Amino acid sequence: MRKYFVYSIFIISLLIILFNCNTEEISPYLNIQDKNAHYVGMDECKTCHLQVYETFIQTGMGQSWGIANKEKSAADFSSSKTLVYDSVKDFYYKPFWDVDSLSILEFRLSGKDTVHKRLEKVSYIVGSGQHTNSHIININGYLHQAPITFYTQKGQWDLAPGFEKGLNSRFDRKIELECISCHNGYPEMVEGSLNKYSQIKLGIDCERCHGPGSIHVAEKRKGNIVDTSKGADYTIVNPRRMTTDQQNNLCQRCHLQGITVLNDGKSFFDFKPSDKLSNSMNTFMPNYSGSENHMIMASHVERMKMSNCFINSGKMSCITCHNPHISVKYTPQEQYTNACKNCHSTSNDCKEDISIRQKNKDNCIQCHMPKNGSIDIPHVAVTDHFIRKKPILENKKELVKFISMICYNNNQPDNRTRARAFLEFYERYENNPLLIDSSLFYLKKSGVDIENEPDIDLIRTYFLKENYTKIIQLAKGENPDKINDDWTYYRIGESYSKNNDIKKAINYLEKSIKLKPFNLDFQYKLANAYLNNNQIKEAQRIFKFIINENPKYALAYAGLGYIEMTQNNLQLANYYLQVSNALNPDQVQTLINLSVIYYQTNQKEKIKPLLMKALKIEPTNKQVISMLQDINN
Repeated sequence: MRKYFVYSIFIISLLIILFNCNTEEISPYLNIQDKNAHYVGMDECKTCHLQVYETFIQTGMGQSWGIANKEKSAADFSSSKTLVYDSVKDFYYKPFWDVDSLSILEFRLSGKDTVHKRLEKVSYIVGSGQHTNSHIININGYLHQAPITFYTQKGQWDLAPGFEKGLNSRFDRKIELECISCHNGYPEMVEGSLNKYSQIKLGIDCERCHGPGSIHVAEKRKGNIVDTSKGADYTIVNPRRMTTDQQNNLCQRCHLQGITVLNDGKSFFDFKPSDKLSNSMNTFMPNYSGSENHMIMASHVERMKMSNCFINSGKMSCITCHNPHISVKYTPQEQYTNACKNCHSTSNDCKEDISIRQKNKDNCIQCHMPKNGSIDIPHVAVTDHFIRKKPILENKKELVKFISMICYNNNQPDNRTRARAFLEFYERYENNPLLIDSSLFYLKKSGVDIENEPDIDLIRTYFLKENYTKIIQLAKGENPDKINDDWTYYRIGESYSKNNDIKKAINYLEKSIKLKPFNLDFQYKLANAYLNNNQIKEAQRIFKFIINENPKYALAYAGLGYIEMTQNNLQLANYYLQVSNALNPDQVQTLINLSVIYYQTNQKEKIKPLLMKALKIEPTNKQVISMLQDINN
């Protein structure tokens, strides 16, 4: 009777579905239906599926995230190749091994003198090494991306993607859940934080594609074995048995890079295999001029969907060509060409000259899916999944312009979701006022009174427009407890702060950190508001909390230094300010405060170099100019 156990449960679940008035599709897989099903981890999976595990662990997914050691690193550490210079921010970076620990040294030169040094240990390496190795700094559970990446195809170190052209955030770029949930197995996140984790997995694991394994494991341990040659085992998802649309939904969860907008009440943990992706999130892609010739790196699904092969076949998915359990490095070329030949006859369909076909060994991929550069990741060429007769590779001289936002996993996203996509694109990538106008247009279409309603997306829109007076107007008639959104509380609080209404700013900022106590940026803003309201002890308490959480948070040291300076504890003030300056040498206010301390301690010879440095960073800073004039007089 045991062999009928799973099928009995399946029949019962189908009957429940038939009588369920909820119109949302319900997966036939028990591990997706059951909310108590939980993840068991890849080590549990490999006890029965060792052969599959041993090939999968060599794939790009299996190697997507690992401990920073020499075995994991694909980088070249030849002394002549490791030095990276940011000419805009004037920082040098040098990665090196200290025995078995990977470190990155940031430094700055003035002539032949080293005037700044900061050393950070790398905890994790992101990427299989096929295209890149990026590097993650772990500070007390808070994850940040390091500013340099190794680009494998070119064999060179350079600034990490998004750190170029003056956008170098050094060691402060947060690794939030959206990022890590595609580059790694699901972590355990500290509630109330943006980038603090209590446990980090190593690589995409089996359950990301097969769903939580607890029910499957429990049934096998009971001896309930299903002959999958005769039918499905509904205790675990098998993507091969899913519909084409479900397969593509699964792959595009991570292989459709763009602007992802979560549905209300959903998180990046909620999507599971066989689900409809749009039930959890909608992913928009910016549509650029010359889009046929330009692509971003992780846009495989978008490019595939542009292809006539996809449009006309109605059955094409990623696993039509790929076996996700085997690395592309070890996949025979015949697997890809055979996928083409399943629909196309090379003798009749291919019009290429026979000599060229023979030279290329009838390799369809080489002609119709050549490698192309991406416009978001430098030094990288990836297979273009836009299958076409005569591909035109990227013309780097062509001016690429943003045209619109297209949702690739939902043909009919609602107007509020569209508005949020424009806001995300504006905030992350392109500060074009037309994007804000588009957001307001779609919010109005969704029914929002854009002149009077204290709507969270409307407040975000006006915050990006820096229209703080409008935000205060919208918030005035609203009971703050009804909002219950940490970012909205923060934006209203900051708006009051900009308008010098510090008490109301504190009220809203306190509410923001009640919801997100480990968002250290929120905490810092509240501490500053306390300072401005002369609540010194409260500000001091928060600055120390921030440092206890993240001892590399430069501005918190600067805040403590300022407090000690105002209380004439100059030695302690100097200590805090020096620590802050060592972490970030380009904080103008820290340089000003150090100059004041040097003046008060009769170290006047140190003042002018600091002020000249501050002036170089902010040439129009009136306080710096005035102080320099006083010194020169």
